[in-house]
Amino acid sequence: MVASTVRLFFRLGYLGDAFHGSQIQPDVRTVQGELIRVFRSLKWLDPDNEGHLLVLSSRTDAGVHVRINGGIVTLERELWGALTPKKMIRAIDDRLDDNIAFLTVEEVSDDWNPRMAAFRVYRYRLEGMEFWKAPEIEQFNAWLQLFVGTYDARNFARLEEGKNPMRTILNAQPWTDNGRLIGFEITGEAFLWNQVRRTANALFRLAIGELSEQDIVEAIEQPLTPVDFGVAPPEWLVLWGVSWEEFPLPISTHLTSLSPPPTGRSAERTRRSRWQKAAQHEVKTMLYNEWATIGTLPLSYHNSRE
Repeated sequence: MVASTVRLFFRLGYLGDAFHGSQIQPDVRTVQGELIRVFRSLKWLDPDNEGHLLVLSSRTDAGVHVRINGGIVTLERELWGALTPKKMIRAIDDRLDDNIAFLTVEEVSDDWNPRMAAFRVYRYRLEGMEFWKAPEIEQFNAWLQLFVGTYDARNFARLEEGKNPMRTILNAQPWTDNGRLIGFEITGEAFLWNQVRRTANALFRLAIGELSEQDIVEAIEQPLTPVDFGVAPPEWLVLWGVSWEEFPLPISTHLTSLSPPPTGRSAERTRRSRWQKAAQHEVKTMLYNEWATIGTLPLSYHNSRE
């Protein structure tokens, strides 16, 4: 017997500074809440079960931008049969906040879970932080390797009650632009709350000489001895993508040149503040260009009269 509902997997991106995080919350704008608002306006969701019918894969905090996240939504099979992915994406896009890009949609099995991703990739633009001093790339890469492996990461996270602190970091590498060190990219199976931002702040403090490699090693090897290296600001963090076995992460084909921060005696507070605002727009432009490629809709051909 064919089920009366269908489970759909979708990918989306969004600009985090327009929302109070990804997960639905009362009385504030969130990404999940915005999606539910649109689906509700289209009368596509059961009003008594909205929060369970549309969920996202990875949680993000306010201010964190996202190139690719994913989620699932449950619709009536009859409705899905009357739609095509193109019609559905267009209908949603016409009603969505401009800070969200609804990219792809396709049917999955009823037991498919978007939270069970193969890995997640984040990028952090460290040069956007005040007082950043870029080390040599070889030295920075050596620091990054300290974070690779499977370990208790509670000293680099805001650990929630009942949460397993063991995490596996698969890869960490410098993020460069034309040979200039601008930040880092980190790949893991899953991350704890604030884990990437706390890792970013530890790297920042290594770069400006406030921490040593030994401080990082001890924080990892002695997780029950609490340390707090601080939390880097959210606006320079991008969830670059979530990858699933069935839906691999699209490779970036868009080249974006990111302007370097001002240096020298002329790099006073006002000039740097203006550069930071421009740099934020660069990140957003980069994401809009990524979405334009990832969210390319299938071509439609129409018969024309001779």
